[in-house]
Amino acid sequence: MPGGRDLERLIRELHPELNQGEYVFCQLGPGDNLAAPELLGWFREKEGITAILPRDRADALHLSYSLVCAWITLGVVSSLEAIGLTSAVSQALTGARISCNVVAACFHDHLFVPAKDAERALEVLQEMMRRE
Repeated sequence: MPGGRDLERLIRELHPELNQGEYVFCQLGPGDNLAAPELLGWFREKEGITAILPRDRADALHLSYSLVCAWITLGVVSSLEAIGLTSAVSQALTGARISCNVVAACFHDHLFVPAKDAERALEVLQEMMRRE
């Protein structure tokens, strides 16, 4: 897998980007059959399947959720073996009192923050880049 591991470089090159739309995390039941293109992501837990999908699609399917999120993609290509990036981002957002759910993929980390905090989260991440 491609991607950097040097934490200082990763932070300098975060380049966070706010994706369009609102996203939610929903628990899928046995009868909820969603096609892959409808899902942004999913994870199987012992309690069931958690799906990440656009809010409007969840509403159309009458799926319940508790938090409406904005989706921020970190532009830096990071290795799945990089040490400290998730921690550094989480600490910075924690300091700003912004909750964050991180999804790591093969090339980028994706942050789901409360929609009301999206712009402030971008500011925090951009400030991280400038400090490094």
